[in-house]
Amino acid sequence: MSHPPVTAGTLVRLGFRDAEPALAALHRLGADAEPLLAILARTADPDQALDALVRLAEVVDDRDALVEELVDDEGTAMRLLCVLGASSALADHLVRHPEHWRELTDPLLGSTRPAAYAVRADLLRAVGADPDAPLPTATLDDAAALDALRVEYRRILLRLASRDLAHHLGLDDAAAELSDLAAGTLEAALAVARQRVAGAELARLAVVAMGKCGGHELNYVSDVDVIFAFEPADGADENDAARVATQLASHLIRVCGEHTTEGTIWPVDAALRPEGKSGPLVRTIASHRGYYERWAKTWEFQALLKARPVAGDLALGEEYVAMVAPMVWTAAERDGFVADTQAMRRRVVKNIPPREAERQLKLGSGGLRDVEFAVQLLQLVHGRADESIRAPTTLSALAALTRGGYVGREDGEALHEAYSFLRTLEHRIQLRQLRRTHVVPTEEESLRALGRSMGFVKDSVTALDKAWQHERLEVRRLHEKLFYRPLLTAVARIPGDEARLSPDAAGKRLAALGYLDPKAALRHLEALTSGVSRTASIQRTLLPAMLDWFADAPDPDAGLFGFRRISESLGESPWYLKTLRDEGQVAERLATLLATSRYASGLLEREPQGVRMLGEDLSPLSAEVLTEEMLASGARRDDAEKATRSIRAIRRRELFRIATGDLLGLIDVADVGAGLSRLTDATLEATLDVAARAVRRARSLDTAPTVMAIVAMGRYGGFELSYGSDADVLFVHQPVSGADPQAATSYATAVANEVRRLLALPGADPALIVDADLRPEGKQGALVRTLDSYAAYYAKWSKVWEAQALLRADAVVGDLDLRTRFEALVDPLRFPAGGISEDDVREVRRIKARVDRERLPRGADPTTHLKLGRGGLADIEWTVQLLQMKHAGQVPGLRTTRTLEALVAAREADLISADDAEELTHGWRTVSRIRNAVTLVRGKPGDQLPRDPLEKAAVAAILGYPAGEADAMVNDYLRITRHAHAVVERIFWE
Repeated sequence: MSHPPVTAGTLVRLGFRDAEPALAALHRLGADAEPLLAILARTADPDQALDALVRLAEVVDDRDALVEELVDDEGTAMRLLCVLGASSALADHLVRHPEHWRELTDPLLGSTRPAAYAVRADLLRAVGADPDAPLPTATLDDAAALDALRVEYRRILLRLASRDLAHHLGLDDAAAELSDLAAGTLEAALAVARQRVAGAELARLAVVAMGKCGGHELNYVSDVDVIFAFEPADGADENDAARVATQLASHLIRVCGEHTTEGTIWPVDAALRPEGKSGPLVRTIASHRGYYERWAKTWEFQALLKARPVAGDLALGEEYVAMVAPMVWTAAERDGFVADTQAMRRRVVKNIPPREAERQLKLGSGGLRDVEFAVQLLQLVHGRADESIRAPTTLSALAALTRGGYVGREDGEALHEAYSFLRTLEHRIQLRQLRRTHVVPTEEESLRALGRSMGFVKDSVTALDKAWQHERLEVRRLHEKLFYRPLLTAVARIPGDEARLSPDAAGKRLAALGYLDPKAALRHLEALTSGVSRTASIQRTLLPAMLDWFADAPDPDAGLFGFRRISESLGESPWYLKTLRDEGQVAERLATLLATSRYASGLLEREPQGVRMLGEDLSPLSAEVLTEEMLASGARRDDAEKATRSIRAIRRRELFRIATGDLLGLIDVADVGAGLSRLTDATLEATLDVAARAVRRARSLDTAPTVMAIVAMGRYGGFELSYGSDADVLFVHQPVSGADPQAATSYATAVANEVRRLLALPGADPALIVDADLRPEGKQGALVRTLDSYAAYYAKWSKVWEAQALLRADAVVGDLDLRTRFEALVDPLRFPAGGISEDDVREVRRIKARVDRERLPRGADPTTHLKLGRGGLADIEWTVQLLQMKHAGQVPGLRTTRTLEALVAAREADLISADDAEELTHGWRTVSRIRNAVTLVRGKPGDQLPRDPLEKAAVAAILGYPAGEADAMVNDYLRITRHAHAVVERIFWE
């Protein structure tokens, strides 16, 4: 029976992309090859498979025999063509070594896994070594041995890949075979090394595999992580043995990694050894023990979880593993366990190149590392008391954790499927060119072949992406649940099949995740999740993610406790839990601020409705908007105290907005200062209105006998307020025409006192202390003066320090005309046309020296005091102010109350070099950020860099340092302020 001729259309329907070249290739094989089309259509890349088959046919001894055998033996055809369609690298190998195609004719290939000892023996024989010798040593010429090892490695890899692709070997079996192949390769490389090294018999050398090779879960292409342990052979000198062992290990690494005419195998990486790349390549067992007992970090024990002897002296390797095992299974009890593991996790994510982040199978969010990290952390926490969960292989460990109740059954199965999918996808990507990569390609052609290799024949690109994104989301979701869901079942006694931890095990898990008081944390969880109410049900849904975010923040205990208090306050509000459940950004922001900032948490506990703001724009509002709202709120209440409380409630809300934006890194430090200053403007404006109405009512006045203004001074006048700052002000008034001067002054004084009283009243919001001590004659002088009185005082009595204080004077509140006239009055004083005299310069320096000597608190460290320390705020601001007093009369840009603006003007006028201006700017911004962060963390102002480790870590986190990098923050601060102080020495002190 004749078959219709094969056409280009036929090939397109079968999955070929370029039909005309494929048709030509098929004709080159001959008509007898047409039955192979059905199998070619099932390969990852039919075009590549057919092209490679033609290339192979051109180099085999008998082309017709090849085609005939493939047509007659469907198993062989499936194995060969699947390899050719999935791996261009193995196709190239077959063209170079065409005799190897017959390896795929073995009928047992699809059902029998080769024993590890047999793989080892084949690789040793390839280099001419006796597999049964006590110390197998290569006998082939060195170059020939290297090539032979690579050819044999590819031959075995070819058989493995064909079984994996054609017979669906399964992830566990494929990874285990790859690990056995790596172990045998290391043994053969050591045999070559023995041939190279004289006296090789002097050292017992064990090669201990780490990572995926140690865990029997290696990729197709991966670095093979190892640690070398040695001991002197009987009668050998230890120094001689160390020298020989080092040479053997070095040559082993080179044998595997060198490029020859037959390519390379893979890099051997010994960087996981004690002291990393800077440490000795080989150590004795005793030396390893000494390092691990004294110096090793937590992540090193996590890496040792998968240690397995694979080559060399296996008995010595087993001794090494037995030595480290007790340390591995007590690592979770070490100080810094949580910080170390979190730092390692963040370091991994940070090192992902940005262009790869969304396509990283291994390191990206929802990737393989999420599963592996979670499983290993659970093992380290619970494996101390439960030996059944100590399996080094990820999927085996996950199964054991599921059987033991540490992971819910459904979650365990879902995570197994997701991990298997991602690892299989990783294998298929690497097989294509036998390159070490974990990045999903972007090219349509590569994605099409990749999708088909994963079994997605129809719409392969779309189907692959859909499946991959689904599994990524599953991994991320389950990564959160893996730690926290069983905690909730332990405390809430959720009925059903979900796994339950004992309260003791739940407490241990919380401790391992950074909760310092696990018992209290369990009480909070029980309060939040107990019962069958809708609220408890939603909390059980929310808490896995919330607990994860708390654990990533500096103070998880405070985060959980704060969340309980907020939830108890708002739990019955229908919008609260719905917002947290449906708007992930709100929930994450809430977790971050509760576990980082006492200041923001305190504001939120006083005003729980602020949770709504976490989904909004957190930029500070303008003074105009705030003033309008506060004036309207105050005007609706006749009672002055009630009116002021309503104004202060708005201020509390806006303090929370600014603090949260600052905490989350959404607002620049200069904008924080400006935002706090504008908020103070609006608060004073509205409170002045309330106080004036109250005084008029008390005195039965229809109209005010004077107009008033409030002048901002100090950091308030400079738009540089911090969270704990008082509002330094001057009060000024001007009687209206015909008013009695004494009555006007009495009225103005009463209003000023009422403003101060109302804003200092105890209440739910932080009080705003209005400080008028910078007024003429200080506390002994009149609280309020007329414009003429200020003019008379400054003309007769003003000192240079008062002119310096007026550099920050900004009339911001009250009567606009009076404000303008006040600034016109003081401008000649603070910005003198000819600058200040040398005597005045010396006086400024004398006062500064006295401040440095007398005002630094007793016991304070001058290197870390944020305000008065070396290179601190006072140093920088006094330097800028001296430049202003000397040059503002001639340089208009210096006539500003703001430090950074004045620095820019001084640089543009060449009064200070660009480098010096940059050092001062960087110093001012850094110290200001830290000062704000200290207040946010502690909930109260502080001018000293924290010493408490928890507070220091929280400050570092606010400044954007990764977990565990608080000391780096301190070092950066010391360096930056040292540079700023050097500029101050040159510019201020000359």
